[in-house]
Amino acid sequence: MPPLDPGEYSIAELGPELKDVEDVDELEAILEAEKEGEDRTGAVTLIESRIEKFSEDGEDGDTGDLDPGDMSVADIGNAVRDIEEVEDLEALLEAEEGAEDRDSAKRLIQKRIDDLSESEDDGEEEEVEAESPEERHPELDHPTNDKRHVRAIDDGTYEDMWVYCETQQGDMLDVSREMLGKARELMDQYNEDYGEAEQVVAVLVGDDVEKHTEECIELGADVVVTAEDDRLGRFRHKPYTRIFCDMARWGGDPGEGNPDPAEWRDYDEPRYVLFPATNNGRDLSALVQAELDSGLASDCSGLYIEDAEISNPVKTGEPGTTKTFDRILHMKRPDFSGFEYSTILCIDNPHRDFHPQGGSVIPGSFEVPDPDPDREGEVVEWDGDIDDGWFRVEVTDHDVLDEGVDLTGNEVVVAMGRGIGDNPTKGMELGIELADCFEEADVGVTRGIVTGSYQFDANVEQYTHEERQIGETGQVIAPDLYIAAGISGAVQHKVGMDDSDVIVAINTDPDARIRDFSDYFIEGDLFEVLPGLIDAVESGDVSEALAAVAAPGGGGDD
Repeated sequence: MPPLDPGEYSIAELGPELKDVEDVDELEAILEAEKEGEDRTGAVTLIESRIEKFSEDGEDGDTGDLDPGDMSVADIGNAVRDIEEVEDLEALLEAEEGAEDRDSAKRLIQKRIDDLSESEDDGEEEEVEAESPEERHPELDHPTNDKRHVRAIDDGTYEDMWVYCETQQGDMLDVSREMLGKARELMDQYNEDYGEAEQVVAVLVGDDVEKHTEECIELGADVVVTAEDDRLGRFRHKPYTRIFCDMARWGGDPGEGNPDPAEWRDYDEPRYVLFPATNNGRDLSALVQAELDSGLASDCSGLYIEDAEISNPVKTGEPGTTKTFDRILHMKRPDFSGFEYSTILCIDNPHRDFHPQGGSVIPGSFEVPDPDPDREGEVVEWDGDIDDGWFRVEVTDHDVLDEGVDLTGNEVVVAMGRGIGDNPTKGMELGIELADCFEEADVGVTRGIVTGSYQFDANVEQYTHEERQIGETGQVIAPDLYIAAGISGAVQHKVGMDDSDVIVAINTDPDARIRDFSDYFIEGDLFEVLPGLIDAVESGDVSEALAAVAAPGGGGDD
């Protein structure tokens, strides 16, 4: 039997589960089980890449054992990174020419040869000359030159962290409050580390948004910049993007067509900028960062600022060298493989700057700070012109859609995972019945339930929709009690419920990852455990029932 059954996990959940499996024989057993079961292309690729990684770890890097005729181009690309001798690489190149003679493989080997040759060159480094897009590609048109805001800045001045505080129907969203608190924390540490006095700048755009300025200051803003107009009551791409970009350039010196001078600031653009990863925030963040000719890390759940050492020649301008970039905003998000978090950096090139360094933040990633009514700050009103042409589309009528299910206000949440597979409808019925035993409780599900091919009866089908999904791409909740039934504990799910006061997990696998961050772990089949919990809750003996059947989890104090 393999150490885990891949059929019990979605592809997104399988990645984190495989992270702790390093034995090639065990991985091959898992691969065989997948092929004999669902045989999903994505799952097979994940397992094979894991096998490839640990098969390569056992090699000593001796090119004498490398036969390019038996290797894919990807295999060659991985192998050459560990070869330090130009002679060995030249031998490998000759072998490739005599075998498959693949252009892509030969380019990989030759690039490694060139990199090593340049790094060993003791001569004077030749300064890299910057070329404009027109010089590099004279045969192409360059229509972006006519856009007002897309202008790369070289050696500009940057300060402050800007936070776009989104409002809807007159209310400021909680994620805006979270970002203000995190921005305050980041900039306080930044000023201490770098001996600066840079500020947190809150941005409010809309109709009747000035009423939120005081709250923004209480939550950590030093300056609040507002743009208020009754035409901005509904989010619109064109005016919101134009206004934000004009604010960002306000008082700067980016070249021809400079905005008006600003009395409250004298830098070219913000150093950092944060947006909420909401529907509107995602739209605005991508548009603004493109207009400002910078990059964007989307859907982040972790942020910190520190220096970074980079050896990429695109960034250093000199192959074979390492350069330290200071004051870099590190933006963490789960990577696409599901194995672990990726950290995204927005770093300048030798002859152009990428500012602001920007990211969008998943709601619920940070705590809402306590307001400080004694804080003082400055309110600045943007007085630019709003072009009527920005409102070419007019909304004459609209209906408010059902807002769906909000799990965040419940004291208890019962979450159901892929462990219901033996009898999906019965499993959901048990979860609903347990939630009904509490006054403020509801039922949530994992992404595996939402995207799986389960067949549910009509009486429970409404509880399996995406609106009830908990995790990185769903709701982020922090109830008093979180009961996870048949959930393995993938990192994407952990993000959505890790702040719960008490976590009770039910799983047949004693080594399930969720055990590491549970307060109570019940090893057992949810179809057998949940009826006992229901009886215990109804009789008022929950603590005794847990003590009788649960082992302490890795995250508890017991």
